[in-house]
Amino acid sequence: MSKWITGVDVHGNRTISRASVALLTLVAGVGSGPAQARDQRPAGTALQTVALTGTVTREAIRPFSLIGATWADPAARVDGTVEVRTRAMGTGRWSSWQTLETDGGAPGDVRGASDPLWVGPSDAVEARVNGARSPLPADLRMDLINPEAVEPVAPRHAPNPRSTGSGDFARKSARLEKATVPLPARPIPRLVTRVGWRANEAIVKGVPEYTGPTQVFFVHHTATGNGYSCAQSASIVRGIQAYQVRSRGWDDVGYNFLIDKCGTVFEGRRGGVARTVLGAHTLGFNAEASSIAVIGSYGGRAVSTRVRTVIAAMAAYKLGAYGNPPNGRVVLTSGGSPRFPLGRKVPLFRISGHRDAGQTACPGNALYAQLPSIRAIAGAAPTGLRMIGMGGSARAGRWYFTKGLIQPAWAVNTPLGLISRFEVWVDGVLRVATPAGKRSAPIRLMPGGHTVTVRAMHLSGRSTTVNSRVFADTSAPVFSREPDLALRPGTVNLGAVPMHLDWTVRDNASLGSVRLTRPATVNLGVTARTRNVGAAANRPATFTVRATDRAFNFVSASVTRTPVVVSESAAQRSGAWRPLRHSTYLGGTAVGGSVRGASASWRFSGSSAALVLSRGPNAGRVAVLLDGRPQGTIDLRSTRSLPRQVVWSRWWPQSGEHTVRVVVEGTKGRPGVALDGLVYLK
Repeated sequence: MSKWITGVDVHGNRTISRASVALLTLVAGVGSGPAQARDQRPAGTALQTVALTGTVTREAIRPFSLIGATWADPAARVDGTVEVRTRAMGTGRWSSWQTLETDGGAPGDVRGASDPLWVGPSDAVEARVNGARSPLPADLRMDLINPEAVEPVAPRHAPNPRSTGSGDFARKSARLEKATVPLPARPIPRLVTRVGWRANEAIVKGVPEYTGPTQVFFVHHTATGNGYSCAQSASIVRGIQAYQVRSRGWDDVGYNFLIDKCGTVFEGRRGGVARTVLGAHTLGFNAEASSIAVIGSYGGRAVSTRVRTVIAAMAAYKLGAYGNPPNGRVVLTSGGSPRFPLGRKVPLFRISGHRDAGQTACPGNALYAQLPSIRAIAGAAPTGLRMIGMGGSARAGRWYFTKGLIQPAWAVNTPLGLISRFEVWVDGVLRVATPAGKRSAPIRLMPGGHTVTVRAMHLSGRSTTVNSRVFADTSAPVFSREPDLALRPGTVNLGAVPMHLDWTVRDNASLGSVRLTRPATVNLGVTARTRNVGAAANRPATFTVRATDRAFNFVSASVTRTPVVVSESAAQRSGAWRPLRHSTYLGGTAVGGSVRGASASWRFSGSSAALVLSRGPNAGRVAVLLDGRPQGTIDLRSTRSLPRQVVWSRWWPQSGEHTVRVVVEGTKGRPGVALDGLVYLK
């Protein structure tokens, strides 16, 4: 048997299967076809109701985008499945049949109601109930919502809360502001405010109510279907508000937050995002709770990774504000519901699905299966925290060196939407705190070694740290021995007299570099204390050494000397000497001696001196005296001829007058020597 409540069979076919009972109504708009529906944006009445009277009718309606079924007694239930299909504005095409979910109620309901269904801009609807075995509820009707209807908006007044929980976030923020180091305000996750989605404040009843610290965060789905674009999300939220207030009789939208399939969050019930607003979302467990509803139906479709992460951030934001771990559990007392009677102690995950507390399939099997991963994201400590720089410093091994002002910079793998703040500690003392979007901060350090710790704070309250060792150094290196020059063994040329440059420099922390900056730039290294150099004869030569520590403090010191070459002809000679001429000698001349006792001496004023003679296979030996004191005997024999060789040298810390004398030994079998002169540093 088939029974029509109301309707017209627009297809001209009244044959109905014996296995089902179909209840049909057809409500057509003023324009019944696509040619008459030019403006696809709904306008006009916000709520239209169409009673299912049991008679065949055709009613003219205004456009709508969201539809639900309601009935008089909120305690009654529809026995059967309510299905609707709608006609799209602009195209005149009819949708497939879609089910209205009717598995939940709320204490604030003035009428029984299904969940609303988003159908997009439409101008006609058909509805049916399949499988009904008992009478349908009285005053069964369809409520058609137009979220784009323009209505006067009453002036909004500041809310006057009826009650405030002991853990209200506003008071917690006030306590934080009294900290020695100012802490950034706990970040509110990015969302669209009520102003942004154009909430109808004119229909909101009363003032917001508040509850205690958030102990549990419920995840819902709106069951409004997934056939929407994210550009329509704000319109859907307006439609849900209108349906829950106008059709169900609630004070305002019931959820604390809503989120669309693209991950955009919308502020829900009025009262303040950061406050513990008492919602109407989970029967028996609205106290000390917050909620989010994913726009759409998620019985067979999971939410995206982005949506999971944003849900986790919202949960961590609400729960972590009161020190409650999002991946933990809690035991709550039921306020009374069909599933849990008043006073029943109920264990719940801190992040629970609606079905955990009520007789409902919400938030859908697919989304419910994702809750463990959402809990893991919400309750995790920040991951991948690492230092990526230490401005104003240089790194050497495990240490950073600075003059005092540093700017540590860091990175983290955890999405910044899950980060509450970053903190920088020095030797266990908090020095600065930054908001999640700022990942560097300047800090001035006192001289000495320090441990600089960066701490990443998750919205859940968990944290991760990374340490760096930093040495603050305001002192430049010190030359304990300033650069000086001394003559050294080697071949003497008028263009390059062999010398060695000596110095000793130290730093209280660590040397970074030691460089010769004049007459040429040469990296001397931080461990060297001497370097062979050369300079042209009879011309002043300046050598400058610059020492820089790891903190870029530096010191420079210079030495200027003139290598003076004095020929053998200028010496005071005694005994037998003979002149020698060859291009290998200095100036092309030298003197030779082979008779024992022949001598030559020079008197000069300088800081270093060197004797220049020739070496060779048949060269003999000479004795050297300095200021009348013997300095030993030098054997000039070598395997090959080496003219113009420094065979003896001395250095003095201060310049002074000295006399150097050389005496021929007359060595048996090789008595001859070739004297080429003396070099001293002036």
